[in-house]
Formats: sequence, C-alpha cells, structure tokens
Amino acid sequence: GKDPRRAWSRRGEKEKNMEGLPDVASFSSRLKNTLIQYHNIEDDKWRVAKKTKDVTVWRKPSEEFNGYLYKAQGVIDDIVNSVIDHIRPGPCRLDWDRLMTSLDILEHFEENCCVMRYTTAGQLWNIISPREFVDFSYTVGYKDGLLSCGISLDWSEKRPEFVRGYNHPCGWFCVPLKDNPNQSLLTGYIQTDLCGMIPQSAVDTAMASTLTNFYSDLRKALQKA
Repeated sequence: GKDPRRAWSRRGEKEKNMEGLPDVASFSSRLKNTLIQYHNIEDDKWRVAKKTKDVTVWRKPSEEFNGYLYKAQGVIDDIVNSVIDHIRPGPCRLDWDRLMTSLDILEHFEENCCVMRYTTAGQLWNIISPREFVDFSYTVGYKDGLLSCGISLDWSEKRPEFVRGYNHPCGWFCVPLKDNPNQSLLTGYIQTDLCGMIPQSAVDTAMASTLTNFYSDLRKALQKA
C-alpha cells in the first residue's frame, strides 16, 4: 500500500528529531488544529453510518488515506474530567474498553503528552485479526471542556503476532452540556487504517460497531466508578 507516513506526517517531517519522535510542542498543536478542523466540517458533508438510541456514527471519505473519517456523538451522564480520564491513555482505559487487550506508555513528555502502544482484539470472527498501534497522545483544554487526540507514529519495533495498524489524526472532544454541566457531549473523530487485506465492507461494519460499543462500555464504566 501507500507509505503510512502519508500527507499529514510528511508535512511534519521537519518536526522530527533523531529518534523519529516529533518536536512535541509543534506536533501536538498541529494535531489539535487538525482535530478542530474536523470538528468544524459542515453537517451536510457527513452520512449516517449507524444510529442507536444513544449514539450516532457518521462517515465521510478521509483526506488522509483511502478509507473513511468517522464521527461519533452522544451524551454521557458524567462530568468532562471524569469522561476524559477514562478515555486518555492509562490503566483505566484498559479496564473498560473491550477492544483493547494491552496498553503500555512507552514515553512520557509532559503531564498531557505520551507515546502509547496498545493492542486490539480480533473482530468479526477474526476476519480482522489482532492489531497493534503506537500512537502519540495529547490531551488539552478545548472551549470549556477537553480534547484528547492522537496519531500513529512510525515506531520501528514490531511484534510478529500483530498486524501494525495506523491511526490518522483522531480524537475525542468532551464539553459540558449547556443546560446541565453534570452531563457531557462526547464527539469522536476516528480514521484508522487497519492495514492488511480486509474487505472494505468488513472495515466499515467493524468501525461503526467499535464506536457504538465504545460509548456503551464507557457509560457502564462511569456508572460503576
């Protein structure tokens, strides 16, 4: 397939230092701005991919690779900090996210930036085998809420039992509801290249289910917390 460092990272090659790690400040601010651009895409550009009573998932063709950019949105019955603490990299995420099978923080920059490696379970009766991702993750204030965003890095160390997937810029915006700050509006943007030979229809089914499951698992975890 195409070079996985596609357009987004090529524009940022000069931000890389010797280890291929980004210059954190410029890399993270560019990542944040990319997510804000997604968040400002007009409604009529999106097509509904899946709808449950609590979550809607839309999609549009990605500008980063020949797959889709997905958008998911739903109200979560908890405060912003608590929601984002469950989503950002850390042991808590592994406890409730049914797709994740391991999560390790490989590098810590500041409080809000890290490099994480995580693995995912097989999906659709293993039509999609387990995947591994190495992502740069950044959590930052956005309006009166928070944004937790990420992008995959070209990390050379690979494990043979996993196919290495690649996350193009992705992230979760979480803001308090105007009329009830104890509830949050959570909006996610995901564009994952699962890599490997998978029929596009299987990828689309898996992505839509992954996103609706993410909301239901997150809600259960927050009720327990």
